[in-house]
Amino acid sequence: MSTDSAEIADAARALGAEVPFLRPAWLATDEAAMWPVIRHALAEVDAEGTRFSAALLLDPTSPARLPSDVAGAAALLESRADADGVVAVSQPDFNPIWTAVVERNGWLEQLHPEGADFARRQDVPRVLRITASLYLWRAGYVRAREGDSWLGGRYLAWEVPERRAIHIDTAEDLELAEVLLREGLVHLPWLP
Repeated sequence: MSTDSAEIADAARALGAEVPFLRPAWLATDEAAMWPVIRHALAEVDAEGTRFSAALLLDPTSPARLPSDVAGAAALLESRADADGVVAVSQPDFNPIWTAVVERNGWLEQLHPEGADFARRQDVPRVLRITASLYLWRAGYVRAREGDSWLGGRYLAWEVPERRAIHIDTAEDLELAEVLLREGLVHLPWLP
């Protein structure tokens, strides 16, 4: 676990979590990118570069991942030596190749102009979206990839059902997650 708060660290330790260091203030701002936080955490717990072969980010705002997602992603990464990592994705209900637009100079333009090349919805390539459920990287890639972004590597997809691609950033997201759970549309085995 990585935090800049001694209070959060103490609470986490009381619940059995390991908190081997506190994150420096410059990595704990609202503007801090996640990638430097991941790189810092790995460097702190494995300074020699021999203890861990991978780094896993489980975003706490994505509560519908299952233990089988983590195990499956780890097995997938292990099966492909040429991959830098595994990223959880889902297939959205809409295809952004046709529906994503941006406004430029007051006019709507297609975000993906290649969408005009397809006459039928069935012919548009399948598009996946990153869910934030899990990110798994080889430790060597984390150490070598500088900058603020993890993008640019060779990633494998761990696909989760769109219904479990819950990401809670707003009160409305939390309300939707509660409805999905209450109605039995999403089942988390650790909840009654």
